[in-house]
Amino acid sequence: RIEMRDFGVKVIMIEPGYFKTLITNMDVMEKNFLSIWENLPEETKTSYGQNYLKKFLLSLREMQKQCSPNLRLVTDCMEHALTSQHPRTRYSAGWDAKFFYIPLSYFPSALTDLL
Repeated sequence: RIEMRDFGVKVIMIEPGYFKTLITNMDVMEKNFLSIWENLPEETKTSYGQNYLKKFLLSLREMQKQCSPNLRLVTDCMEHALTSQHPRTRYSAGWDAKFFYIPLSYFPSALTDLL
């Protein structure tokens, strides 16, 4: 972002939380992950174990429950960034981005890794 300033380019960051899109579609994510899993060498699958696969798929399903269907929160940020005379540098769309990721960004990396 800062490097582009010298070229007269203003970079705006839109940092959305979890939203229901094709990227977060459970069927698509599970299919992609299982396809990757099936193509792994047996040694790698053994290292991770079937328990890892089950826990990971369960965590994907739990994450899906947190996804907001209101994409307007993201597009409103985009609209403001594109049409505002003085756009902000960062936009956070969604309650999870505002209340979880922003405060988390102020903590030391070691603490955020634990969380």
